[in-house]
Amino acid sequence: MASHGFACAIIIASTLLLLSTKMEPAIAHVLNPSLLSAVSDGPCTLMVNSRGYKCEEYEVRTQDGYILSMQRIPEGRNGDKNGGKKQPVLLQHGILMDGITWLLNSPEESLAFILADNGFDVWIANTRGTRWSQRHVSLDLSTRDYWAWSWDELVMHDLPSNVDFVYSKTRLKLHYVGHSLGTLVALASLSEGNLVDKLKSAVLLSPVAYLTHMTTPLMILCARAFVGEILSNLLGVAEFNPKGEIIANFLKAVCTHIDCYDLMKTITAFRGGFLAKYNYQNKEQNMEHYGQSEPPVYNISNVPHDLPLFVGYGGQDSISDGRDVDLLLNDLKFHVTGKLKSHFVKDYAHIDFVMGISAKTMLYNDVISFFNLV
Repeated sequence: MASHGFACAIIIASTLLLLSTKMEPAIAHVLNPSLLSAVSDGPCTLMVNSRGYKCEEYEVRTQDGYILSMQRIPEGRNGDKNGGKKQPVLLQHGILMDGITWLLNSPEESLAFILADNGFDVWIANTRGTRWSQRHVSLDLSTRDYWAWSWDELVMHDLPSNVDFVYSKTRLKLHYVGHSLGTLVALASLSEGNLVDKLKSAVLLSPVAYLTHMTTPLMILCARAFVGEILSNLLGVAEFNPKGEIIANFLKAVCTHIDCYDLMKTITAFRGGFLAKYNYQNKEQNMEHYGQSEPPVYNISNVPHDLPLFVGYGGQDSISDGRDVDLLLNDLKFHVTGKLKSHFVKDYAHIDFVMGISAKTMLYNDVISFFNLV
């Protein structure tokens, strides 16, 4: 390997450039909150209908022009026995994954199907750049401009657009379930007072808010070696595919002594170990965008104290380390009594929270109980 920086640049480039370049901020909203087009070979056809569930494909358009795919499982395999409106739940995947994450196990083991069978109206989001969300109103997937965003845009655009879309279709406040990156964008948005009027509760699985104790060597190496300039000549790795040949071959080469095929562990938003907005690496530009020389930190203690929260974390998680989760829980110490539930699973690692075959017993039943009580 020529250099740590070069190696990490390749892997970062293939993770959607989440920490690299930045677009001008804009207020996110759904331009046309309706079913824009049918997708004949999307996740519904591939993963849902064949298992006996109804499924609907939607598209959500963000204000900065990205067209996001969304799937809806409106009822369980046995149909809608109760009638009336069902409580919507929005599922947001983590980094290096897409919405299919919630559908990979059997219906008895996958959260999306379990929720549908328990009477919930299930909506599955797919972040920009992932397999099902690669379109833009004017930008081509293969261009630098298409990839010129960081996870701040997921906070400003993708998440609120998806929440607004589901709310516009159901007219009910949502339960939200985020994993890894899905927790980061939710915490960042909630800390700034956003989404609160449309969320009924939030479930944060393997929460990413502090990364001061992460133990994955490759993750630490990439976080410390990263500089934006490294990426300037590597933007050819455009299409995101968590099981694609480019990523698979790269990981095979560098992961001989590191268990990093778990793609969730390779890179997340490491900005000094805490949630902070994008750093333009230039005091003048930071001043222009933020009114201060350093990028502001997302203040998690500002998350509304009366919003019901469920925090699930594991004893074997090398990214969402228990000590960092303790820091998060300390930020939430003023939460209204009874509105914050923490759920620790001793033997769970990062990916187990969405793909563990024992997750229904160890976790999901408690999530459903939490939903039913709020």
